[in-house]
Amino acid sequence: MKGLWTPAWIARHVLALVLVAGFLALGWWQFSRATGGNSLSWGYTFEWPVFAAFVVFIWFREVQQARRAARAPEPAAERPAEQPVPRQDAPLTVRRPVRVPVASQAPADDDPELAAYNDYLSWLAAHPGARPSDYPGRRTSTS
Repeated sequence: MKGLWTPAWIARHVLALVLVAGFLALGWWQFSRATGGNSLSWGYTFEWPVFAAFVVFIWFREVQQARRAARAPEPAAERPAEQPVPRQDAPLTVRRPVRVPVASQAPADDDPELAAYNDYLSWLAAHPGARPSDYPGRRTSTS
């Protein structure tokens, strides 16, 4: 249990005690307001003790995890010395996303705006450093 009395754990214990005491005091304060006629305080009267119980739950869980970690043997001590280390014959592979080319469709012959727009997009794709204003094609204003 020496691990639970380090400066970090002492700070956690003190913080838990302060929070629980503060939450219970706030619950008592809300109870005194509720009995004085403030009906909204009845909800807070029960809410603050729930917060205190939650702090106690988290503190207890953290203490249990620290105690289990202190009791757990190291992984090297679990395996007997005469047992060989299992080999891994499969090489380590890194999966990378596969790029699948998209089949471009020919623009519809019956829509000249679509054909011009597709021509513009293909020019932009062929000239990645170019700005849209560098496009040498026909410009039409839509006003």
